[in-house]
Formats: sequence, C-alpha cells, structure tokens
Amino acid sequence: MQVVWRSQKTRKDTGEDQMESKELVQYFDQNLFIANLKAKTKKKALEELAKLFVDNKIIRDMKIVMEMLNQRETLGSTGIGKGVAIPHGRTTAALNVCIAFGKTTNGVEFDSVDKKPVNLIFMVLAPPQDENNRYLPVLGKLVEIVHDRKNRDKLRKIERFEQLVQIIEGTA
Repeated sequence: MQVVWRSQKTRKDTGEDQMESKELVQYFDQNLFIANLKAKTKKKALEELAKLFVDNKIIRDMKIVMEMLNQRETLGSTGIGKGVAIPHGRTTAALNVCIAFGKTTNGVEFDSVDKKPVNLIFMVLAPPQDENNRYLPVLGKLVEIVHDRKNRDKLRKIERFEQLVQIIEGTA
C-alpha cells in the first residue's frame, strides 16, 4: 500500500463509498487492542496482532493469515510512513472485516516507505468478498485518520481501547 501524504483538499473523489469515522469504529474490538506491543521485529509484531484474532476465535488458522500478510508485504511494505503501518489483506480465514490495533513506544523496523520505525499498527483482515464491500473504504478511512499529525500524536499516548475509539470518532 503506497500512501502519498497530501492535503485533503487535493484528494480527488475516487467514486468509492465514503465512510464516516463513527462507522469505522464498528470494525474495532477491545479484544483486538494492545496498548503495549512486546514485538521488536516486523515479523513478531505481525504474529502478535494476528494471535489476537486466533485468541478471540475470529480466525482459526494463524498460519493462513501469516502467509497472506507475508505475501502482501512482498508486494511492498504496508509501513506507510510517519510511524504507521497498516498490514492488510483478504483471506478465507476471515468471515468479516475486522481491525486489530497495536502500539509500541520503542518502534519496530517495518521497511516503511520513509525508512523510519513504526509504532502504530492497524492490522486489517477481510474475507475474499465482503457483502457490503467495506474493505477498501475501511482502509481509506484509516489512512485519512492517521494522515492527521494530531491523531497520530494522540494514538501514541493511548492506554485504553476507549481512547482509541474517541480518536477514531474524532471526539478526543
């Protein structure tokens, strides 16, 4: 996922279904939230977040998800810059679009486009086909939210899931 950080005013309408911030919140779950990732490497960060999906019985086979994520990373890093990574993909292991969030204070080398460590990671999983085709609008809205430096700064300080929700909703 190559992201060009630019002003919202220059963004062209893609014709895609626009998503409201409050609508994005439904794809997050407090059981898929880690305020302090232990991982020190990209591989371990992906595994730590993917394990949340398994532990919460959202997916059964972590191997399938890790294979998909690793394959996606070979296309180009999902480290989009400014300390943010959004590893994502469609997989038969997922029944619905869902997002895990992890934060680390130390940062993780993620082969980011700006070559800087990542400390905010949003892992997005989606089924091969989702009924309302929300996968791309979810990714787009996430990028829009983390585009704002103030949001990134707030995200780096959160300790509780409720704080994440407030930032996503724009009420923090």
